[in-house]
Amino acid sequence: MTTRKLNRIYLDHSASTPLDSAVFMAMKPFFSTIFGNPSSVHTFGQLAAAGVERAREQAAKFLNSSPDEVIFTSGSTEANNLAIKGIIAALKRHNSNKKIHVITSVIEHDSILEPFAELERSGVEVTHLPVNAKGVVNLLDLKDAIKDSTALVSIMYVNSEVGSIEPIKEIGKLIRKLNERKLKDWQKANAKERGEKPAPIYFHTDATQAVNFLNCDVKANFLDALSLSGHKIYGPKGVGLLYLKKGAPIVAQQTGGHHELNRRSGTLNVPGIVGLGAALAQLKPSTIEKTNKKIAAARDLLVSGLTKAIPDLILNTDINNSTPAHAHFSFLGVEGESILIALDLAGVAVSTGSACASNSLKASHVLVAMGIPVEVAHNSIRFTLGKHTTGTEIKTVIKTLPPLIKKLRKISTEY
Repeated sequence: MTTRKLNRIYLDHSASTPLDSAVFMAMKPFFSTIFGNPSSVHTFGQLAAAGVERAREQAAKFLNSSPDEVIFTSGSTEANNLAIKGIIAALKRHNSNKKIHVITSVIEHDSILEPFAELERSGVEVTHLPVNAKGVVNLLDLKDAIKDSTALVSIMYVNSEVGSIEPIKEIGKLIRKLNERKLKDWQKANAKERGEKPAPIYFHTDATQAVNFLNCDVKANFLDALSLSGHKIYGPKGVGLLYLKKGAPIVAQQTGGHHELNRRSGTLNVPGIVGLGAALAQLKPSTIEKTNKKIAAARDLLVSGLTKAIPDLILNTDINNSTPAHAHFSFLGVEGESILIALDLAGVAVSTGSACASNSLKASHVLVAMGIPVEVAHNSIRFTLGKHTTGTEIKTVIKTLPPLIKKLRKISTEY
């Protein structure tokens, strides 16, 4: 069996990042010498459990939460499903007759949209907020959408395709004020007439694409729940977490093992959890700021270089409100898949959009929601840079891509 040579230049960091060497070293003993089941009482198990709890503390420190507010999962997809289905199931269990309304946006990842679709089929009312041409939800639209029956709002922190940053802190602050007002009104009402204490609106964000770049302090952002994955932050694949604020209701969606304080059953992925903790421990504010500047410089070089060298090119990423890693373009007249393959053969790895939807032939729902015509959406490529991306690599892409686009455009006009 032969091993295919890997691409020389990797610009698909939103799909996955390379495992950091320090993270791997932290994980290594838990594959071999510290191999016990963390639920076992004996020493082997307790050593493994100690590794898990250290990672929980590292995660809690990064999030500014309590360790017992951290639930380890297999990744953001599971964390998103647990947050959405788990919170609503808990509210239904408390009051099965109560009408429930939930809010999300039209540009969410499928691991948000599909659970909401399931809820809708079960009778829950769902509102999908639109976005503007830059891929951002409007705070007033959210405020107008909230009803007395609204129980949950889930808005992503950063869009994985174009990199747009949503106003998470402002949304959290708005929901907090509405909850406080609702409680005060209830307290002012006559004791005989006010009825049951009103349930708050819970706020969840899928922060998968934000963790490397933005402030994920759950208190500062007024969050009740947050999801993240290890493989987006130079950690391992197949592990993630859900932050769930103390007191927020949850019903486990995966049962039978009573792990994670009965909130998520399943033998813990100890090496993965240790790696996730180690990856989060590296994300200190000073480190993030320094890395952001480095990546932004490379991204700006890419944008300016391609814009100058390639005609009929549209930049879909709002440079002023995105992560420093994202640069999403539409190359008019050329299918994105053709560009991806041509670049791959030239030694450059990119993407046409979310890796989870890479097998879909449909136009990106994110781009369509931004008002981009379907045919233009099909002409798109996502470049996402990482902390190891160099200026030399970017210059190589700027030199390599223009002749490829010219060639592909010529081919497309001949057929």
